[in-house]
Amino acid sequence: MNNINEEEKKKYEEYVNKITPTTNVFKNVMKAFLVGGIICLIGQIIWNAAKGMGVDKDIASGWTNIILIGATAILTGFNIFPKIGKFGGAGALVPITGFANSVVAPAVEFKTEGQVFGIGCKIFNIAGPVILYGIFSSWCLGLIYWIIQLI
Repeated sequence: MNNINEEEKKKYEEYVNKITPTTNVFKNVMKAFLVGGIICLIGQIIWNAAKGMGVDKDIASGWTNIILIGATAILTGFNIFPKIGKFGGAGALVPITGFANSVVAPAVEFKTEGQVFGIGCKIFNIAGPVILYGIFSSWCLGLIYWIIQLI
């Protein structure tokens, strides 16, 4: 009976190894680097263009973020950014464009359920916890800072 269990375990391991997809880590890292680099390059071009027009550096940064977020939202709506994300992996998802995609994608996915129950309820499925815990963490750190200032 022990022999059968060992034989079954070997067969199962062979089966798992056969169906488990293999990934080329180097290739994935290079694609992420390429896509993330292109997104950052586009952002830098926008920032440089705004600075070239005489805009203050803080305002230029704000406009860069607004344009990148808006472009990502539009590309997500046309189902283009998900393809970029699938190709570039974390390279597309780590910059601010990934956050914009995570807000827009559920709205696009659930639009058939209507404006209120579809888009309104589902839009913050992924981004909601990030926003919630980001604000809560900021509040906690601000409270700690305030207490330290009192001491």
